[in-house]
Amino acid sequence: MESWDAERADRAVTVLKAVADPSRYRLLWALSGAELPVSALAELLGAHVAATSQHLAKLRSAGLVTSRRDGTRIFYRAAGPGVRALLEEASVVALAASAEGVAPAPAAEAAAPVRATRRARAPRPVAE
Repeated sequence: MESWDAERADRAVTVLKAVADPSRYRLLWALSGAELPVSALAELLGAHVAATSQHLAKLRSAGLVTSRRDGTRIFYRAAGPGVRALLEEASVVALAASAEGVAPAPAAEAAAPVRATRRARAPRPVAE
C-alpha cells in the first residue's frame, strides 16, 4: 500500500473539484474526442461564450485541458488520454453506486443554501 502523500491528494482533489460540475464534465467529454473552439463548446452547452470560457479556465488551471490560439480563435483539447479515462471511470463508479441504491444527491440540491425566512411583523397600530 502506498504511503499517504498530502500534496498528491491535494492535486487529485483539485482535479475532482474541476470535474464536479456537469457543464465542465460535458466539456471534458467533448474535448476528449476532438479539439474545439470556444464558440462550438458554448453552443454544445447552450451557454454564453463568457460562461464557457470561465469553465475552461477552471479546467485549464486543474491541468485537464490545453489550448492553442489560431488568429482570434482559441481551440481547446483534453490534456491527454487520462482525461477520458477519468470520465469513464467516474461513470462506472456512479452507475455501480446507483445499482447498489446509493444514488448521490444532485449537486444543485446538495449545495443549495438554506434561506432564512422572515417572520411576519405584527401590524402597527394606527394613530388617530
